[in-house]
Amino acid sequence: MPAAETGLHHASYRSELRLLHTRPQIVRMAVLALVACALPFVLDNYWLALANTALIASIGAIGLNILVGFTGQISLGQGGFLAVGAFTTAILTDRMGLPAPVSILCAVMLTSAVGVIVGLPALRLKGLYLAIATLASQMLIIFVVRRWEFLTDGQGFVDVARLEVFGLRIERAAFEQQWYVILLILTVLAALTATNLFRTGVGRSFMAVRDQDIAASAMGVNLTRTKLTAFAVSNAYVGLAGALLAHYTEIISWEKFTIDVSISYLAMIIVGGMGSVAGAVYGAVFITLLPVLVRMLAGALGGIAPVLTRQLPAVEHAAFGLVIIVFLIFEPRGLNRIWQRIKDFFGFWPFRY
Repeated sequence: MPAAETGLHHASYRSELRLLHTRPQIVRMAVLALVACALPFVLDNYWLALANTALIASIGAIGLNILVGFTGQISLGQGGFLAVGAFTTAILTDRMGLPAPVSILCAVMLTSAVGVIVGLPALRLKGLYLAIATLASQMLIIFVVRRWEFLTDGQGFVDVARLEVFGLRIERAAFEQQWYVILLILTVLAALTATNLFRTGVGRSFMAVRDQDIAASAMGVNLTRTKLTAFAVSNAYVGLAGALLAHYTEIISWEKFTIDVSISYLAMIIVGGMGSVAGAVYGAVFITLLPVLVRMLAGALGGIAPVLTRQLPAVEHAAFGLVIIVFLIFEPRGLNRIWQRIKDFFGFWPFRY
């Protein structure tokens, strides 16, 4: 057996279509699964809450990456689409008495439909013009949420009942642990679904439009259907993330879905790696933990540089912008590419190529 693999050679289509091809990949996934299962027993509620937030963000980031990274359609309306999913499930659950799974499914479908409507300008617009169009949808949705008193009964916020699924209600004593299990399962399913999507003809048409829409059209790809489908699928993921966020936090208001949220999600796929499902998860975890790490660093250096503690919000914003600039300059393909290089280094060691 050779010391290092020189490539993957498939003898059948079944072998080629497997998600995991090599023994190291299987070992890494097994170790990752063991670590993920051990986290609820190791982390306290604070860090587990951050993990839950990162899992919700991962689902939304995967959805945005489907649109931006895989289809090449810029979107700055992520916060607004999250709001659609969150407010839909809150109203259907609390006011109409629908079970939480049904209300979440309805939120996913409605957000997907809104995405199709917003995606109509994508049939004529590209690049910066499309980004401005999606930004307009963000502003419009937030304006409706703020001004339409029906959504919040004039209170400015909506209380969401504790999640209950098939008669099982989330317990306060094990709130973070139970939510972690639910969110971990949904995130894994979302990642597997997205990964398999791009092994189908629909997913490949997304990538063809991203690479060169004129050539894709010449090959028979229906640009109208493909772009609208991309917006629909992407927003379905975002709607799921928004619905889960509403049930997890148990209170929602328009302040949670501002343009800052849209920029944060765009940063997730930039830092993690556009055009990569795993990269979306890496970026979501990184951006979620970044403010916490900055606060910890500022606290540790508070005696040496007290300005870091006094100007902590400004420091957090500066760190956020610096991270994006560094990745755009030194590694535009994000954390996923860095991880790929690490794997390649050890895979080919001790040989250098």
